[in-house]
Amino acid sequence: MNTRTYSKAAISVLMMWTLVVLPLSVLAQTRISMPKNKYSVQDDIKLGQQAATQVSRQFPLLKDPQTQRYVESVGRRLVAAIPPEFNQPAFNYEFDVVNAREINAFALPGGPMFVNRGMIEAAKNEGEMAGVMAHEISHVALRHATAQATKQGSFGNQVSTLGMILGGAILGGQSGAQLGAMGAQVMQTRYSRDYETQADMLGAKIMANAGYDPHDLANMFRTIEQQGSGGGRAPEWMSTHPNPGNRYEKITREAGLLKVSQNPIKVTREFSRVQERLRGMGRAQSMADIQRSGGNGGGQPDPSQNPISGGNYSRTVESPSMQSRVYSNSAMSMNIPDNWQDFNTSGQVWFAPEGAYGDQGITHGAMVGAARSNGANLSEATGAYVSELLQSNTYLRQTAAAQRTTVAGRTGYATVLSGRSSVTGRNEVVTLYTAQLRSGDLFFIATVSPSDESYKYIPIFRSLVSSIRLND
Repeated sequence: MNTRTYSKAAISVLMMWTLVVLPLSVLAQTRISMPKNKYSVQDDIKLGQQAATQVSRQFPLLKDPQTQRYVESVGRRLVAAIPPEFNQPAFNYEFDVVNAREINAFALPGGPMFVNRGMIEAAKNEGEMAGVMAHEISHVALRHATAQATKQGSFGNQVSTLGMILGGAILGGQSGAQLGAMGAQVMQTRYSRDYETQADMLGAKIMANAGYDPHDLANMFRTIEQQGSGGGRAPEWMSTHPNPGNRYEKITREAGLLKVSQNPIKVTREFSRVQERLRGMGRAQSMADIQRSGGNGGGQPDPSQNPISGGNYSRTVESPSMQSRVYSNSAMSMNIPDNWQDFNTSGQVWFAPEGAYGDQGITHGAMVGAARSNGANLSEATGAYVSELLQSNTYLRQTAAAQRTTVAGRTGYATVLSGRSSVTGRNEVVTLYTAQLRSGDLFFIATVSPSDESYKYIPIFRSLVSSIRLND
């Protein structure tokens, strides 16, 4: 009996000792689950490939083999460290460097990733750069882009900032130069804070698995914040990756729960060589410079990225049909004349009849889309959007103050602009209707027609606006 009692006591002590000495990671690592997602893996792949093609054509990619090989090698190391439960064999992770000086990086659904040269130059060691890449890989692995579209609807999340089609000039000149950058912003989704936390936690785990120190991910956020502290404006990366709160502390805590190498990868010879090489190339352009020069490092915007560029303008455009058809997508539905065509791109939908669209925009029709409001109320967001529109289209003038109206059953505004179209040589009327989405972003419909034909279009536009149903 004494022997058995002693054995039980010894076992109890051993169990207690085991609990004390076991790594806390076994007990307290943050649990990460795949979010609900109604889209298929193939949807992610298709969406990412389409966006990557646009980014590659519109952004200036750095054509430096040494830098490219280095970034790809870091990327492959991180992808190999994705936990099996989050690994999608169908995803194709690819890595390119954008020759822009902002601290930024973004990954697209299905795997394409773009790392700004400025991110590499700002990092204090390879671990910091790898940390941002691991965070972006985590968004891809967790399928956050399509998961967020599932949760909130596509208009609130994946829409460009500025409309690009109004009658006659908005795709020409300097505003045309904005096409690529604005289109690419569609895919730089502003994820929810929950998703940011998930990407931080999974990114930390991927780093540890790959031989890096997750503390470097936490440190990189401070590097990014310091970069933006002098200018009074959040760095570009932080603008699309909202701080979920106590980010540095959370990652630091998680790092303490993970099995991290005693000799993690820090400043490598390859990192130092590439960073020195980049700094010796002279200062990279800013994204604003790239936009002003036409995108892609000074080249002209690729007209193939504008789905209406294949059209030919006509002096006589068929009047809008009195018969309508229903247009719908996951974000909304509406009635349009059945002789109008629809064109989908960059989170926007354009509607125009034959002869009213081409490489300089539309002369008759409508555009529907959304813009980020950055927390502004409806009145402020509308005013800011109108100001941007007028700056990009100097031929337009606002003719009166915005008037209260109803859009999709919600409080809205109608703002009338007018000016002489460079395409038709005629005065045109543009009416911008705005309302607020449940996400807080600005939903808009812009209608356009020549002034001397407005009597035919006013009832059509009113019917179109009143028929809109939002699914946000």
